[in-house]
Amino acid sequence: MGKNQHVVKTSAGWGVRGENNSKITQNFETQREAFDKAREIAINQQSEVFTHSENGKIRERNSYGNDPFPPRG
Repeated sequence: MGKNQHVVKTSAGWGVRGENNSKITQNFETQREAFDKAREIAINQQSEVFTHSENGKIRERNSYGNDPFPPRG
């Protein structure tokens, strides 16, 4: 399983940041553009995308990897 991707608010708009990375992978004007890029990376790496709201809290989580079936819980 690859590195999870985070869509976060930046001073330049919205960015994609790999989990535990201090630097932004790429900046975008809109959250949608950042999410689309993060989704592309996550599909390629079979990982997850965490979309953060403007205040930094995770508001959405999408998995593109090896999901357990049936789901736990």
